[in-house]
Amino acid sequence: MNSSETLNSRIISSLRLSGIMLFLAGFMIFMGIITGEIFHKMNFNTRDHYISELAAAMPPETIIPQPSADIFNITMIISGILIMTSTWFVQFSFKKLIFSIPLFLFGLGISGVGICPGYVVPWHGIFALIIFLSGGIAAITSYKIIRSPLSYIFICFGVIALAFLFLQKIFIPVLGVGGAERWLFYPEVFCLMGFGGYISGMAGEIQQSDSQIK
Repeated sequence: MNSSETLNSRIISSLRLSGIMLFLAGFMIFMGIITGEIFHKMNFNTRDHYISELAAAMPPETIIPQPSADIFNITMIISGILIMTSTWFVQFSFKKLIFSIPLFLFGLGISGVGICPGYVVPWHGIFALIIFLSGGIAAITSYKIIRSPLSYIFICFGVIALAFLFLQKIFIPVLGVGGAERWLFYPEVFCLMGFGGYISGMAGEIQQSDSQIK
């Protein structure tokens, strides 16, 4: 096997591994939130409560609901680690720091909110801001890797996320703090899963192309 074939083989492996990790991270985040909502034993609704309140009530209250707190925190920590780990493989394959950096920060923020629940001030707020900002930027800059028409959809999702971040005062009266936050965060999660599936499929295309050449 020559050096070119070795490089292609490593890229294929990197794409598959990072794609699977990103897809699973998105799935875990989404289902972890839903499961936490199911097991939340206190008054909670998606309109009036932040997602992070699955782990702890916002300051000045410090009530920690169980077992939804454990579900939320563990899910976020593991998902964030998966995203940050996958970033290395994404950067190895595409060499696009404009995407890799916000993707890594997105994972860092995800793990951060799991490690620092809402009552850990100011760190929880800092990590949450990192999530919302970097997730929207990553969705937009993914156009450097993803081909159209999917790239246009991801750009729109990123714009939606950033719009809900910077124009919260417009959306909160209509959707509530919880609804506005979910409109901000979920498009980023869907982009994460979509990107993971996309690059996994890309690995298969490269392998098939190599096989035909041989």
